[in-house]
Amino acid sequence: MSNTKPVEMEKLVSLCRRRGFLFQSSEIYGGLNGFWDYGPLGVELKRNVKEAWWRDMVTSHNELLQPAGAPRPFEMVGLDCTIIMHPQVWKCSGHYDLFHDYMVDCRESKKRYRHDQVRGRWVEAKEQRVFVATGAEADHEAEDLQQRALKFFDYRAKNADQLKWDGEVVSLTTVKDFSQVLGPDAKALGTLTEPREFNLMFKTYVGALSGEEGMAFLRPETAQGIFVNFKNVLDSTRVGVPFGIAQVGKSFRNEITPRNFTFRSREFEQMEIEFFCHPSESHAWYKYWRDRRFAWYTSLGLAGERLRLRDHDAEELSHYSTGTADIEYAFPFLPPGEFGELEGIAHRGDFDLRSHSEGKLDPKTRPLAVELGPDGKPKHRGSGKDLSYRDEASGERYIPHVIEPSAGADRATLAFLCEAYCEDEAPDENGKMQSRVVMKFHPRIAPIKAAVFPLVKKDGMPEVAQQLYAGLKRHFNVFYDEKGAVGRRYRRQDEAGTPYCITIDGQTLQDQSVTIRDRDTLEQWRVKLDACVDELKARLE
Repeated sequence: MSNTKPVEMEKLVSLCRRRGFLFQSSEIYGGLNGFWDYGPLGVELKRNVKEAWWRDMVTSHNELLQPAGAPRPFEMVGLDCTIIMHPQVWKCSGHYDLFHDYMVDCRESKKRYRHDQVRGRWVEAKEQRVFVATGAEADHEAEDLQQRALKFFDYRAKNADQLKWDGEVVSLTTVKDFSQVLGPDAKALGTLTEPREFNLMFKTYVGALSGEEGMAFLRPETAQGIFVNFKNVLDSTRVGVPFGIAQVGKSFRNEITPRNFTFRSREFEQMEIEFFCHPSESHAWYKYWRDRRFAWYTSLGLAGERLRLRDHDAEELSHYSTGTADIEYAFPFLPPGEFGELEGIAHRGDFDLRSHSEGKLDPKTRPLAVELGPDGKPKHRGSGKDLSYRDEASGERYIPHVIEPSAGADRATLAFLCEAYCEDEAPDENGKMQSRVVMKFHPRIAPIKAAVFPLVKKDGMPEVAQQLYAGLKRHFNVFYDEKGAVGRRYRRQDEAGTPYCITIDGQTLQDQSVTIRDRDTLEQWRVKLDACVDELKARLE
């Protein structure tokens, strides 16, 4: 199912809007940067991605069996926690102090940029060497850099050979002297400020108090709701370590410069697992979840050289982590050879449970100890609750270590969109080969599972088609279409990513059989009307 040639991002964005996968939020008012709405097809696609994740990770998990690669059998349960939580949660988790990006402001354009997302290139002309920065997407970086350099040095296009470029396009983080930087939207040098911290959490207020007393935050991740409910889950269920708690839900990050379609948004949805295990088995569980989560993406059609599993270097690791791997995808909006994160699998140790019990841990200490304030007391006080676990069989009491597979539902949906987009040729209703756009989604996540067509709107065919449609509707999300030539109806469903089209024709009226057409192979075969449900069930798995 994997395509060898990456899609051009402009074509995919156009298709998403035209066919109702994605819309800019509040578009009629000019849109709101960093926020996206899922249209009729997009909401089905994203819902299917989330449901496939939940089914594969939670509801279909058999706790009586030991999965391949797992140290032992384990249990899985779910949670759905609130978006707004007690402010102390974010102080003990480290988000209040540490959850920030560095930003730079432009004094001329009054715009703000994330320091590590501004890219540019050194160029020399007229005995002056400057760093020309750009905010353009990867596909247009080179063009934008040249145009901006020509304009700055007062050259015309014919003088492009007078520009002496030095090195490749690099991040602004490599530049020490900002006085020689031409900002992404500036006309003069030295307009960018030095980088400064910017907290990414959205503030809000609970109740009637609008001051510090009523301040709260929209959660920047779903994980902390799981940690603060660890004891509740233990006390209300019969689960025992090892076990996992899964959650799907919205998170919010006040990104400085959201970009690249839905890849970096301010409102997004996460699919996270916090897996609790004995410290002595934690590294084996980390490897299990790392490999299992990578296999999940390949099973749904993300395969080949555009998907990779990358272990973090030591300097990349979070202060609490003893091991982290990213599942990454080569999104088409990134420069060639670069990958974007789909999911992170982190070995978090006992950082979270200890922090919420004892108080925020100091990342500079080894082993980790509670961070103290000037008064010698914990800087951010924990709950004081005992979040340890007692093994009933051995009597051992310990704080479990945690393995966290954290996936983005929106990023996964975007990756599936990118991978599915394909342009090829298929015969029209007259047998003539025509170019077509087809979304080759894995059947499990396809927004529409099948479409039902009467070949013509007469001779009783619509009545039979509508009866079949009603029967299929009880099992799948299906679509009915009787408008236009059947070839054009096929094309519409190919763009929607519908795996199968079912046509009622003259032969149906004679022997109660229908034609099923495969989206990818264009193969057609006949099936009895009363066998359509079973036929689709077998193929959609």
